[in-house]
Amino acid sequence: MHIAIAGNIGSGKTTLTSLLSKHFGWKPHYEEVDNNPYLSSFYDDMQRWSFNLQIYFLNSRFKQILEIRNSGENVVQDRTIYEDAYIFASNLYDMGLMSDRDYNNYRSLFELMTSYMQAPDLLIYLRASIPTLVRQIAKRNRVYEQSIRLDYLKSLNDKYETWIANYDKGKVLIIDSDDIELENPEDLSKVIDKINASLNGLF
Repeated sequence: MHIAIAGNIGSGKTTLTSLLSKHFGWKPHYEEVDNNPYLSSFYDDMQRWSFNLQIYFLNSRFKQILEIRNSGENVVQDRTIYEDAYIFASNLYDMGLMSDRDYNNYRSLFELMTSYMQAPDLLIYLRASIPTLVRQIAKRNRVYEQSIRLDYLKSLNDKYETWIANYDKGKVLIIDSDDIELENPEDLSKVIDKINASLNGLF
């Protein structure tokens, strides 16, 4: 079983990944953030480092997917490879922060990689408003995230909504992060009930 959690920066993906892995006994696969050599530079100069950052994430995510499929274990994954292409790289291109040449090269590599992989059995999308994202980004207090612009978060949210509305690779469960506190046992229980209902519908 491969469950993947999608959502904007600060939507609660890592928290939910951790909580679900403990509850179900699944193996967590986290996004490489703290060890990413480009992330801090990217937030300082997005245009200079956008292509490098996206290639790093693409490579990291593809290796992670291969590990998941080869392990034979039940896994919960923090962020998907699809978000890298359809949300983040696409947004950088639309903002003029990635050139035509780099974006076309990136998309060609993405299409090749995804032709060799399977989609998650269940995709959980954490939908969150800008105030929720800002509050949760401030709460975790990563230095390099403090310079994230509101218009950047909003454009990402718009991309997410378009992507999730057209996602056709498997089953999707949408969770509204504005209305829940994942570390509240009662709220988490409601989320787990929805996940169980979605998983039971897979068989």
